[in-house]
Amino acid sequence: MTASLAARIVASGPIPFPEFMAAALYDPSRGYYARETRQGGRAGDFFTSVSVGPVFGALLARRFLQWWATAGKPNEWRILELGAHDGTLAEDVLTALQSIDDEAFQSLEYVIIEPLPMLATAQRERLSGFGKTMTFAGCLAELSSRPGIAFGNELLDALPFHVIEWRRGAWSQCHVGWAGGGFHWVTDQPLSPEVADATRALTGPFPEGYRTETRGDFSGLLSSLAKVLGTGLLLWPDYGFARPDYYSPSRTTGTLRTFSKHQAGEDPLADPGERDITAHVDFTHVAESAIALGMVPASFSDQGSWLTRLAAPWLQAMESRPDPTAIRQFQTLVHPSHLGARFHVLELALNEPVDPAAAARTLQRLDLNIRP
Repeated sequence: MTASLAARIVASGPIPFPEFMAAALYDPSRGYYARETRQGGRAGDFFTSVSVGPVFGALLARRFLQWWATAGKPNEWRILELGAHDGTLAEDVLTALQSIDDEAFQSLEYVIIEPLPMLATAQRERLSGFGKTMTFAGCLAELSSRPGIAFGNELLDALPFHVIEWRRGAWSQCHVGWAGGGFHWVTDQPLSPEVADATRALTGPFPEGYRTETRGDFSGLLSSLAKVLGTGLLLWPDYGFARPDYYSPSRTTGTLRTFSKHQAGEDPLADPGERDITAHVDFTHVAESAIALGMVPASFSDQGSWLTRLAAPWLQAMESRPDPTAIRQFQTLVHPSHLGARFHVLELALNEPVDPAAAARTLQRLDLNIRP
């Protein structure tokens, strides 16, 4: 990976960071996510809600069933997962769905979109027992339209992003160069039109040398999902903030991090392909892209609050026969000092009615002065 990226830079000059990141993570043969399927969990590089155990998937299943019931229990409906990794979360969701409501399960098509061959093979093997319920595809263009839910757990944070820097009262881009046998930052690069558009919303004031990240417009992803659902719900659990928190002047080095063997680092240029590269999600930016497509931000809250609301019937049912393992998993998922405050969940309604009061609260939490 290092040799191929270095050769590209030597041949054509410094490259934008999203190109470097996309190759480091998603190159089909040498990218970080293409090499193996066990990056998450105690034996991997990072810890996720899925790593905690099956309770996270079981609670997601309850939210999906809420949507199905509200939609009138359609005879055909779809759950579409992006970034499914090795299929563990899909297995947890499907197991819970089948146990809770067999009618909903029998009418379900569960779709996984996976372009990387190694992950696609792992997903098919893990989920083979669910038979005709499963559909596997390499891209969204392979699907026809069917109402339902699209989601990606910790997907948005792994989408390539631009690194930008505030110098002398203006933003510039940081590209990646090669010299002396190593990669290095090339600063003071002019903004691409896409990045220039994104920075117009960043009002500051920012200290000299302030460095942060911005992603391009999310409209491409969201519009593709809208086409294959037609109507439904888009759901994004991830770590991130509303814009004022993300671009706080005190956050001088941004949120860019690498992860390897549960050690966080701040140098994404070292050993490409050998570690995860990530940055938090600007949920306000996601919501703006959704609104431009006619979607409505229906809910935005920290994961702890969101899961606690979903879990109320489940917890009540366990009062007579408590499950200590499940309760410990739930506590890890919702406690503010664990995962409850670290992650947020954004729900987007697609061609569906939304309670105006809930929509207004959501826009306020996202710092969007728009009438729902």
